[in-house]
Amino acid sequence: MKIMPLLILAAIISGCGNEQKKGAESGKLAANPDTAAAEGTAAGAKQQNILFFGTSLTAGYGVDPTEAYPALIQKKIDSLHLHYKVINGGLSGETSAAGKNRIGWLLKQPISIFVLELGANDGLRGLPLAETRANLQAVIDKVKKKYPKAQMVMLGMQMPPNLGAAYTAEFKALFSDLAGKNNMTYVPFLLDGVGGVSKLNQQDGIHPTAEGHQILAQNVWLKLQGIL
Repeated sequence: MKIMPLLILAAIISGCGNEQKKGAESGKLAANPDTAAAEGTAAGAKQQNILFFGTSLTAGYGVDPTEAYPALIQKKIDSLHLHYKVINGGLSGETSAAGKNRIGWLLKQPISIFVLELGANDGLRGLPLAETRANLQAVIDKVKKKYPKAQMVMLGMQMPPNLGAAYTAEFKALFSDLAGKNNMTYVPFLLDGVGGVSKLNQQDGIHPTAEGHQILAQNVWLKLQGIL
């Protein structure tokens, strides 16, 4: 799998800035009791929340909020008439340590699916990966403790080779390791097909364009759709 140039991931550490309609309408009950029961079940389906928790990539820096990959996934969900609401918990410049401290606030709302995109800023700063691993596990543990039935998704990230072969390999592996340990659905590389492709990044050569976010959304949807 192709690894992006250093500048593509540098965006995350640069710290750049950043309802579903209810849709249930009452209607006349069908004369057929079975049909009426089916309609009642559909109308009474409970909406569930999907929390995307991560960095500027998730926050959607430089594009309209409706063009960021979590919002695109919401549009896909809506098109399939599924009862899920996407919550964008992305924050530019977020490290795993900061995320560990922030996650509790976001867990005040019920979560059915948790999507974790975090850790790249640690790698770009050359932080000890043992600390990154521990912080990510702490985030996962907090979600499990609060919502033990929540489905979990890990979005993998990679570092450029400039950081050294050993560090790069260990960084890449920690995401798959944590996903396996915690029985999480695993997306190997969120930026697959986007990192290093100039036309899919903004003028700064760093952040994905709206078109780039469409590919990010597809990378995630390929795995997420199986658990919805």
